[in-house]
Amino acid sequence: MRAGQAHGAGRFSPAAKKSALGQGLLAPPPKGRTARAWAEIDLAALRRNAQVLQSALPAGCLLMPVLKANAYGHGLALAGRALSRAGVRAFAVATLEEGVQLRRAGVRGEILILGYTPAACAWRLFVWGLTQTVADAAHARALSAAGLPLKVHIALDTGMHRLGLPAATPEDLEALREVFLLPGLEIRGVYSHLCTVEGRTAEDAAFVQTQTDAFFAAVEWLRAAGFDPGRVHLQASYGILQLPGLACGYARAGVAVLGAVRADVKNPLPLVPVLSLRARVACVRRVPAGQTAGYARAFTARRETLLATVCIGFVDGEPRNLGGSGASLLLRGRRAPVVGRVCMDQLLLDVTDIPDAAPGDLVTLIGRDGEEEVTAVELAGYGSTVPALLGRLAARLPRIAV
Repeated sequence: MRAGQAHGAGRFSPAAKKSALGQGLLAPPPKGRTARAWAEIDLAALRRNAQVLQSALPAGCLLMPVLKANAYGHGLALAGRALSRAGVRAFAVATLEEGVQLRRAGVRGEILILGYTPAACAWRLFVWGLTQTVADAAHARALSAAGLPLKVHIALDTGMHRLGLPAATPEDLEALREVFLLPGLEIRGVYSHLCTVEGRTAEDAAFVQTQTDAFFAAVEWLRAAGFDPGRVHLQASYGILQLPGLACGYARAGVAVLGAVRADVKNPLPLVPVLSLRARVACVRRVPAGQTAGYARAFTARRETLLATVCIGFVDGEPRNLGGSGASLLLRGRRAPVVGRVCMDQLLLDVTDIPDAAPGDLVTLIGRDGEEEVTAVELAGYGSTVPALLGRLAARLPRIAV
């Protein structure tokens, strides 16, 4: 073989490389609607949802979109920039890295980190102008000892027993006073989280009231003691919908601003889904009655069946238990049931009742196709939750702004 001649897989002579480039054979991997699967992000719907939510809040209360977990799979920078350009000036994320990503994307205003950040990272909080949640009294002391002026919000534990300082007893309130007196902490807000506001029972509603009373009692104690609690906030998405009139400074909207809330909540607002999820059919094959398909032969054809292999799987974020659960996806404007076990990169649809299904066809996993629609709430109902379903959408799925 002469020097420079192509030898082995992946090796090309300069002339062969030039020829391949000219033919597009070495082009970057496909993105957008030419990819195997992708997510479409309707930025106009995102901005409209933000306006609807802001208009539902009382005067002086600002919307704080929660964009954790890659904006629940919608694309952190994409969503952050769109909302920032629409005039939103307060955001919440879960981690320090997510806050830095928003700043790198050009997002201004307050960015609150809802999760824990070690005091060793205080310099990054300071440099990027991020606001950190104080998880407990020890965390407050460690952040204060970092020796930097840090913006913080104090989390209060009103009954969820996750992050936050308790504020139920005189001893709790004394500990809270000590946190407010620590040097170096610019306390810009106080907040808590309602853990049963999505519930449907009288007991759930009663616990919401218990938490709400405890929160505002602590806020009033702080004010009476001469401390400024800053902007207080208690409502997340379902709290905004169920308790619209609370006198707060911020309202944290995650799935609500993305239009992915249940339709059975009180005081529904005209929110629309922001994300659609699409994938392509790779092939369609006929399986005789009695034969099986997929891992563990989980699907048995009870009749002669047309199976379509769709180019998306559990590593892309689809629940593994969709097959046989009753879940159906959209193809050519019609529903087709998911069968067999969802694989790492593919899943199977029974398209026997869609006999014109063909390779290259578009499958809608979340979104609308003709008169039919599959919502994230519906798909999450097959063994998941909306935040878990959307938050697991893989980074390898291109996000297309539409």
